[in-house]
Amino acid sequence: MYEALTFSALLGRMLERVPSDVDKREGSVIYDALAPAAAELAELYAQLDMNLALAFAETSSAEFLDRRAADFGVIRQAAVQAKRLGRFYGTGGGPVDVAIGSRFAADGIYFAAQSRLAAGEYEMVAEQPGTAGNEPYGNLLPVDYIGGLARAELIDIRIPGEDEEADAELRARYLYRVRNPSSGGNAADYRNWALEVSGVGGAKVKPLWNGAGSVKVVIVDSGKQPASPALVMEVADYIETVRPIGAEVTVVSATAKEIQVEAVVTLAPGYALQAAADAFALAVGLHFRSLAFAANYVSLAQIGQLLLSVPGVLDYTSLLLNGGTANVALAAEEIPALAGVDLEV
Repeated sequence: MYEALTFSALLGRMLERVPSDVDKREGSVIYDALAPAAAELAELYAQLDMNLALAFAETSSAEFLDRRAADFGVIRQAAVQAKRLGRFYGTGGGPVDVAIGSRFAADGIYFAAQSRLAAGEYEMVAEQPGTAGNEPYGNLLPVDYIGGLARAELIDIRIPGEDEEADAELRARYLYRVRNPSSGGNAADYRNWALEVSGVGGAKVKPLWNGAGSVKVVIVDSGKQPASPALVMEVADYIETVRPIGAEVTVVSATAKEIQVEAVVTLAPGYALQAAADAFALAVGLHFRSLAFAANYVSLAQIGQLLLSVPGVLDYTSLLLNGGTANVALAAEEIPALAGVDLEV
């Protein structure tokens, strides 16, 4: 709004107000008197422009976006710790129990046994909040000696850890809230309630799916993958505390629709097929994430565009999705998942 009010523009306007018979050249008394004021005014207008952007959600950021969103009850989600499945074995190879609170390390991340799930199986909570707790797999090393323990391993992610909610994600939740106002338990309410649970990356609501008063909420995790049973239960428990009286709510995970991608490609000189396949798989995986609950099919044409965008790929033929040359339909509760990429030359 104020981008035209630069130092030069402001100084020019100020000098125009000075009579023409007065020396206004650079270095003159009038010029040197007005230049500092023009510089300060230009800085002021720059700050006003920034403050104007911070006043609106679509251009705001950081704490100012927090304040804007809080007016409508949308609070930035804090970083949360990953909850993992740990298994513990004794010297004979059988399961062995460990004390609650026992600490273990894997790849520089520390985990503590939080609750016993079964013999030798525990829910392990990462001490460091954020996505770092999702990464280690395999051997767990005890911080302190544990008698009878021969081997420990870190396996599945029960509830993924998440970093503090980014501005883009908070903005999307805020805009959805104000553009889809709640109304005593309508579909928008159930979607908002599901997204308020840390670890949920998307939700789809199906009202009256099983008769009057029934609601089904389908969720994915923060990585736009099928949600774990633990996350499904956490969302169901939370919605039970906020839903209207009489509603019968069912929370389920989305189902992964695996898609195999095949093609024959023409590579530019100096490019390796494996490198192109890896880059293509990464691009398709990111594309599939964007389609979760946002599309009801996977487009063959869009996959072709992604293939042509891979460095070194000049052209392609025989592009197939699950062995066919048509779009792949997605059912109401399905999200696309990459089964694999097979490129040939």
